[in-house]
Amino acid sequence: MDEQFKIDPGHGGPRAFFRVAGPILVGLGVLLFALGIIGFFAAFGSMSRPHFMGAPFVGIPLLAVGGWMCQFGYAGRVARYMAEEMAPVGKDTFNYMAEGTQGAVHTVARAAAQGLAEGGVSLGGSQPETKVRCHKCNALVDVDARFCDQCGTALAKTKPCPRCDEQNDPDARFCDNCGYAYP
Repeated sequence: MDEQFKIDPGHGGPRAFFRVAGPILVGLGVLLFALGIIGFFAAFGSMSRPHFMGAPFVGIPLLAVGGWMCQFGYAGRVARYMAEEMAPVGKDTFNYMAEGTQGAVHTVARAAAQGLAEGGVSLGGSQPETKVRCHKCNALVDVDARFCDQCGTALAKTKPCPRCDEQNDPDARFCDNCGYAYP
């Protein structure tokens, strides 16, 4: 994608200013700082008064302001470069960690599938057999059973309506609440 579509067009003017003025101020700051330091140490050799002694005190703030302007001007390019450099490392790390946890994920998935199957939920493409729980012993029984297979308790109103979830008699042909016709 073209860079001009990624960046707000209103930022173009200030960004261009920062990209030009920042390096100029950095260069000027380095020049003034170096001029003052060289003049200071040259004064020791000639035993005279140092020239340009105040230049470093002007050069250091210019260096700082120019550095900030460069950061503002080139922040987008630096961020894109960092993202391109770090993304493959992050991807490799994630894939390495995923390889180490694959066995555990399969174990958890198998346990979840087994638990769902025991609860009467099928994960396959076939229609699952509908089961209901006995209100006395909590055993799973077929939806059309009149008595519990485990405790023998009569199962009344254990046929849920798929439309409104109303409990109906096991031999009901229509829902008592919404009139749904059972197949």
